[in-house]
Amino acid sequence: MDEDSRYEAVRSRDGRFDGEFFFAVETTGIYCRPSCPAVTPKRPHVRYYATAAAAQGAGFRACRRCRPDAVPGSADWNVRADVVGRAMRLIGDGVIDREGVAGLAARLGYSARQVQRQLTAELGAGPVALARAQRAHTARVLLQTTDLPVTHIAFTAGFASVRQFNDTVRAVYAATPSELRAAAPRTRRRPAAAPTAGIPLRLAHRGPYQAGPVFDLLQHEAVPGVEEITGRPGARTYRRTLRLPHGAGIVAVDERTRAPRTSSGTRPGGWLEGRLHLTDPRDLTTAVQRLRRLFDLDADPYAVDERLGADPRLAPLVAARPGLRSPGAADPDEAAVRALVGPAAAAELVRRYGKALDAPCGSLTHLFPEPAVLAGAEPHGTLGALTAALADGALRLDPGADRDEAHRALLALPGLTAAVAAAVRTRALGDPDAAPPEAHTPDSWRPWRSYALNHLRAAGEWEIR
Repeated sequence: MDEDSRYEAVRSRDGRFDGEFFFAVETTGIYCRPSCPAVTPKRPHVRYYATAAAAQGAGFRACRRCRPDAVPGSADWNVRADVVGRAMRLIGDGVIDREGVAGLAARLGYSARQVQRQLTAELGAGPVALARAQRAHTARVLLQTTDLPVTHIAFTAGFASVRQFNDTVRAVYAATPSELRAAAPRTRRRPAAAPTAGIPLRLAHRGPYQAGPVFDLLQHEAVPGVEEITGRPGARTYRRTLRLPHGAGIVAVDERTRAPRTSSGTRPGGWLEGRLHLTDPRDLTTAVQRLRRLFDLDADPYAVDERLGADPRLAPLVAARPGLRSPGAADPDEAAVRALVGPAAAAELVRRYGKALDAPCGSLTHLFPEPAVLAGAEPHGTLGALTAALADGALRLDPGADRDEAHRALLALPGLTAAVAAAVRTRALGDPDAAPPEAHTPDSWRPWRSYALNHLRAAGEWEIR
């Protein structure tokens, strides 16, 4: 987008571009999302930034009215397969907090200096600044939606010290943590003392969101012990266990979507509500990002629907289900194993080799077995080859993995079919343009073939094998 297009998006308060760019106002020192309901600033006073971190680095503080730090992430990071896209997915997964810039660079196969240079040149902020912006957002959400102690929030959000936490919150929001908490509407505050409450989540998305087909798919695939769906269609709750870097987690996400009305009466986006229980609070950011990938919450439904809606075969399907998503995976290694063996065999693997939770929650009793455990217990055949490759790093499916390289590694495994490789690429790697060879998808569906096949599946015209 050029500056004319960006200013027009700001002037019309176009929610389609929330998260795609940010604008800052020099006369106020504030940065906003494009759909901010405040009076449109005069054009000479407006500056544009690719990320919230870049706006913060330029000295602007977040608008308290539109909360620009809370918008869905740019859909580019899911689509792009280059170093910047892979780096953004890894930063979202919390790699900087766990492994530092050196760990991020090692995962990408570049030097730390090269990663810093590429991110700064394209996004206006380096990896440390991007991770800092993410920590600040997590802290604000916890301050304004829970009664967790401030010191607890500091370390949960990923800060190394309370002082660093206080300094960052003041710089980003022009308020102390206590002032930020006091400014939250009391109706949004939930006590954290009740052990059954968990951490409340608002998983934001842009544009329309077809939750029904996503929950249908998750219900069809659910593996007992690890997942469950309760309730009736339209009001279901999806629950599952999570294996995280520092411990385990249990999450519950509601099917019913929420969306506030804007001043124009339109609904540019909304959120899914959830609750998260963690054995180690340091896993909060990672858990949230993995849920965002599972529910495909950073997608750009406007771009997808515009492209696919121009196809005669897909046009009526897109019109019937605007904003249909292509679900990903909360655990890519788990998704690869499940794509290979199917739900029934996956349930048996959980029963035999899954790690039992210290505190089971209803029917959720286990974590899905790790690749190394499966490689040792079931070393033969395609399953053994797959899990061994995952365990020793010969096959990488983490958010920063090179999709083409991972696809070649999958096809090199004995007995693994192209259909399974395509399923892994779609779900575990989050590729929006993956399709099995037998689908015979036309080039006009690119770069959204994963979404096109989901439309056909939802309409009963395509069956995932």
